[in-house]
Amino acid sequence: MTCVFVQIRCRPSTAYSVADAIALREIHSELYSTSGEYDLLLKLYIPAGADVGKYINDNLLDIDGIERTLTTLTFRAF
Repeated sequence: MTCVFVQIRCRPSTAYSVADAIALREIHSELYSTSGEYDLLLKLYIPAGADVGKYINDNLLDIDGIERTLTTLTFRAF
C-alpha cells in the first residue's frame, strides 16, 4: 500500500459537507480540518498495484464542493 496525503481546497461553505462525504466513503485513514490555503488534509492508503492518480480521481474528486487538491506521495516512514 502507498500512503498519500491529499490537501483539499473546498468551495466556500462546503468544507463540512465535503468532509462528511469523504467519511461516508470510508477510504481515508485520517481526515483533518486545517487552516491556510487548503481546508482539509486527508491521509489515505492506495492499494498495492493501483494507479495513484486514477484511484484519487475515481474515489475522491467527484465529491461536490472540492475545488482543488494537492497530493503528496510518501516513500518511506522513519
